[in-house]
Amino acid sequence: MIINTFSYLWSSTAIDAIAELVDNGYNTFEVPVSSPHCWPDEIPDAKRAETRARLAEYGATIRSLNAGGYDINLASPGANMRRKSIEHIQSVIDLAAAWDVRDVVISPGTRRPMISPSLEKTYGWMYESLEALIPLAKQAGTRLLFENTPYCFTPTIQDLAGVVSTINDDAVKIVYDVANAAYIGEDPVESLLSNHQSIGLVHISDTGTEIWGHDPIGTGVIDWNRLGKAVDATCGVNNVVLEIIREENPVQEFKKAMQDLKNQGWDLGS
Repeated sequence: MIINTFSYLWSSTAIDAIAELVDNGYNTFEVPVSSPHCWPDEIPDAKRAETRARLAEYGATIRSLNAGGYDINLASPGANMRRKSIEHIQSVIDLAAAWDVRDVVISPGTRRPMISPSLEKTYGWMYESLEALIPLAKQAGTRLLFENTPYCFTPTIQDLAGVVSTINDDAVKIVYDVANAAYIGEDPVESLLSNHQSIGLVHISDTGTEIWGHDPIGTGVIDWNRLGKAVDATCGVNNVVLEIIREENPVQEFKKAMQDLKNQGWDLGS
């Protein structure tokens, strides 16, 4: 299973967080791209090489970098804002290439909530942005993974599966976040089973339906036994990212989550 370092966002750099997690038995990670945790503009070539060497020393792999979605918008009405968003994601792709990272998680974009632009125009701006990004991802040997998020204009699995089908390129897939899905009333199990061919990674954490969370296993509405069986039948646990977000004692939170998943019938190996 892949471990997300989100809980260390304000307390540690990504590589120092990974060092702590390696000491506790984990070796594969997803890293959110956010300053000061991991920000391409703040990591010069020498630091990138040092981080690559430390990853090798630890026997650790970064499977994915999450480029984020709050500061950027691939579907912005403003062409210069789309260009800046593309430039940011390109910098994340460059970092991924430097660290042998396979996947870059991206956001489709947002619409303003009042007097929104039409969906037709919004999709058009997003696809225009992708025309620039997809060749960059391919050249770097990475995939772009669209995440389903409640605040984006494509919050459902059907929305994103439609995008992936339209693009029809293995360089673009979905990272399916089960907490994001459950929060908006989507059935994560049925969605994973029905759309697994479009899904590259799965983010797991729990949530309620009143308050959006990335909470410990068993504290929300996710049916973990059913989800575990769906994972086994589709992507497999090696393509699952544990994304519980807790700033206080994340190592203990992750250890408990692993046991909770095993108690729900998940086969996590040794």
